[in-house]
Amino acid sequence: MELKRVVVTGLGALTPIGNNIEEYWEGLVNGKSGSAPITYFDTEKFKTKFACEIKNFNAEDYFDRKEARKLDKFAQYALVASDEAIKDSKLDLETIDKLRVGVIWGAGIGGLETFQNEVLDFGKGDGTPRFNPFFIPKMIADIAPGNISIRYGFMGPNYTTVSACASAANALIDALNYIRLGHSDIIVTGGSEAAVAPAGMGGFNAMHALSTRNESPETASRPFDATRDGFVLGEGAGALILEEYEHAKARGAKIYAEVVGGGLSSDAYHMTAPHPEGIGVVAVMENCLKNAGLKPEDVDAINTHGTSTPLGDVAELKAIKKVFGEHAKNININSTKSMTGHLLGAAGAVEAIASILAMEHGVVPPTINHETPDENIDPELNLTLNKAQKRDVKVAMSNTFGFGGHNACVLFKKLDE
Repeated sequence: MELKRVVVTGLGALTPIGNNIEEYWEGLVNGKSGSAPITYFDTEKFKTKFACEIKNFNAEDYFDRKEARKLDKFAQYALVASDEAIKDSKLDLETIDKLRVGVIWGAGIGGLETFQNEVLDFGKGDGTPRFNPFFIPKMIADIAPGNISIRYGFMGPNYTTVSACASAANALIDALNYIRLGHSDIIVTGGSEAAVAPAGMGGFNAMHALSTRNESPETASRPFDATRDGFVLGEGAGALILEEYEHAKARGAKIYAEVVGGGLSSDAYHMTAPHPEGIGVVAVMENCLKNAGLKPEDVDAINTHGTSTPLGDVAELKAIKKVFGEHAKNININSTKSMTGHLLGAAGAVEAIASILAMEHGVVPPTINHETPDENIDPELNLTLNKAQKRDVKVAMSNTFGFGGHNACVLFKKLDE
């Protein structure tokens, strides 16, 4: 059977450097850092005292007080971003066939803060199981797409993908395939995460994953720099409306880009560390190119996973050199995590959006905070250091990898009529 074409017709974002698409893009091109001292809780006894929090977010600006209390922050973020994307898509909610509109969402953890608080409250008691009746429905990772579908009446496929930091990219690929195969006309997809809480910070600190650059939090996320010492935890959401091309064209929709391919692989190596030679990353990029029917030399830009960890950054760049050969030197490579921090299960969505906006505007956002070259990284690679670069991007790749060895890669292309 002939696969249907899939395009992006709506975008929404809630990030540490901007609370909507316009602000997010402005933050990206200007190299804005979202990292700052944590305001949510007392960090005196924590090794890391900073994160990339959402700024100036008040749930009651978006939900009434009663509704807000029923939603963990990760679900609030999902609803806010998807609302923006749906409005941006200009879908006619009265006439579309809602049985053919689905929601496939990514979340690596889900309602961590809700789980933490409920268990702590139980521990303070006498053993009587007094829990909030919304404890479970606030916590479970699938409640985000559930609430989006309830709000809009979308009755197509509805579920959450969980693959740690690759979750949102997995959701995008699933959404792509559901539409390609003709099962749906439209999928609301993306991811959200809200793990900046004592349990999240303490847990990642315990495994030595986070930067401890407390004296300069705004420069702590420094992918590819020789002095990088771990990632900066971020939070937020990204949402994309994926739509079958003919369906979008028939209603005169604005089309941002075509989603031309998705690739998956596993490192099958270690719970948290990447394979040092990046063999799983090589496989996922090759799988994605094959799935898209593109050649390595077609790719203009790669938004890397680039978390600012000592092992991960080097392994990914080694893999890029192996897949792209000499052409790797012609690609604009960047890591927007240098600005947003690591949004865990939402990373694949906010970074896919960054790739799409780079195509639309002809500008590749920078990798900020780079000061000291790493002798293990090829200096001929263009890592788009510290300043945005103008580039006519026709094909953009977005990489996301998760603990457990999960690798996901998505390719976007300027629409070819």
